[in-house]
Amino acid sequence: MTAPLPRSPHSKVHGFVYFGRLLDKIRLHAGGDLPQEYVANLGEGFDLRCVRLLGVAYAALVERTLQGGSDDELLEWCWQAGRRPSEEEVEVWNEFMRKRGWNDEASARLQERLAEGGFQSRTDIQTLFDYIDLDEGRF
Repeated sequence: MTAPLPRSPHSKVHGFVYFGRLLDKIRLHAGGDLPQEYVANLGEGFDLRCVRLLGVAYAALVERTLQGGSDDELLEWCWQAGRRPSEEEVEVWNEFMRKRGWNDEASARLQERLAEGGFQSRTDIQTLFDYIDLDEGRF
């Protein structure tokens, strides 16, 4: 049996990319179902960028997520406990995240990840979101 994986980083909650994936990782980890290779980076990288934008601490989001609630309820909690980004900020966030690794300072890391996974020939993988979907079998 294959371990459950978090949803695609492209998936949106209230138009906000990555947040649902962050919640999935928290829930899967709490249930002992998150693959081990994901554990070291919990609360770091994209997770950290996401909670910073929302103005909440990662540990506080974990605690609130484990109390239960839908994705929408948890995003609403973030808006109340931290801040609610404007529509323009969400648009900028989405485009920044969606394009991360494409002709920017994360491009080298993307190339490293492709090489580690044996995907050097995949020239169609242009961003870290694309790589995540490829690595998790959605591409």
